[in-house]
Amino acid sequence: MRVQLIPVIILILFTACSKEQKKDEHQHGQAKSEEAETKYTCPMHPQIVADAPGACPICGMDLVPINKSTNENNDLMLSDSQMKLANVTIQKVSKMPIGQTLVINARLTVNEEQSEVISSRAAGRIEKLYVKETGRTVQRGEPLYELYSETLLTLQKEYLLAKEQYESLGKTESRYVSFLNAAEKKLLLYGLTKKQIDNIAQSKSLQSRITLLSPSSGIVTEINAAEGQYLPEGGLIYKIEDISKLWVEAELYADETKSVKPGDKVTVRVSGYESSQVEAKVIFLSPEYRANTQITVMRAAMNNAKLQFKPGMQAQVLFTHSSREALAIPVDAVIRDGKGAHVYVQIGDNTFQPRMVKTGTEDFELVEIIEGLKENDTIAVSGAYLLYSEIKLKKGNDPMAGMPGM
Repeated sequence: MRVQLIPVIILILFTACSKEQKKDEHQHGQAKSEEAETKYTCPMHPQIVADAPGACPICGMDLVPINKSTNENNDLMLSDSQMKLANVTIQKVSKMPIGQTLVINARLTVNEEQSEVISSRAAGRIEKLYVKETGRTVQRGEPLYELYSETLLTLQKEYLLAKEQYESLGKTESRYVSFLNAAEKKLLLYGLTKKQIDNIAQSKSLQSRITLLSPSSGIVTEINAAEGQYLPEGGLIYKIEDISKLWVEAELYADETKSVKPGDKVTVRVSGYESSQVEAKVIFLSPEYRANTQITVMRAAMNNAKLQFKPGMQAQVLFTHSSREALAIPVDAVIRDGKGAHVYVQIGDNTFQPRMVKTGTEDFELVEIIEGLKENDTIAVSGAYLLYSEIKLKKGNDPMAGMPGM
């Protein structure tokens, strides 16, 4: 009986091993098939698709497998390195003041309150000009010209005489102190500095050629004298414009004057410097219109400490009126296409989902959100267009496909 059972047991074991071997071969073949179907792509260049792992031929990053499950929805997950490389920044949705923005063309002009006219305080002959070309920047205290003047020579003689009298008789007669102070004050009023007067006192000699210094810093815009020229008292020599503060002049129509008044703060955007906006204060609104027009002039003062802006540059003045609190986000965060407007909402760590929104009032920086978002939602701001492109290229479908319109 035992002898008969042995062949049966061997047959059962052989059948079981054969089935297990076939199962293993099937699973191994299925794994090979799945591995063969796996595609790899570059996280930064989704147009690169390969059948095996490797490096991106464009940027050198390691290729990552394409997960089929990610194609089932429009959620997009990025790694920390992708977030940094793509400069994706996030921001919470909140209520902010937003209103209608009116844009007026304007022009930068010289601040006439900062202008300095350099004239000869004494009649005389110009021996030397230190600044001979317009457009040059001069600093306060920098030499401008040398002047020979009989008047200045006379005043120097008076000063030296008063000083000599003070030194010999000043201890007994107090009036000589006032004589010395009066002589020194005359020289100061004629443009000499205290240091120049001290040098005359120490040398006890007359200076036939006096160097006159710049009373302010700025750009030389006019030169009205030449070397060897004889100037009368008060003769114009230089005109210096300090452009550390400028005026912005804009032309307004009658209905636009309602949006602004003296003392208001406005935003100025200079042509060529659109990325940097400057705040200015309205200082003047003309009470009359130009002849035969409905145009009046508005003037605002703006700082130009870095001297990057020059008089004559074209600019735009931005007035924001009818301001109110509303749910608003940066303009850059909104993507617009044929189906409407949408944003990318963060639903997890470095994971974003497109969402349709309905927009309202919009200015140059913010856009009001009427529907689609709620306060404290987190959205992608910079890099939103990259997320849009990633979904289009990597998943091959429209991010807004199947979503109801607003």
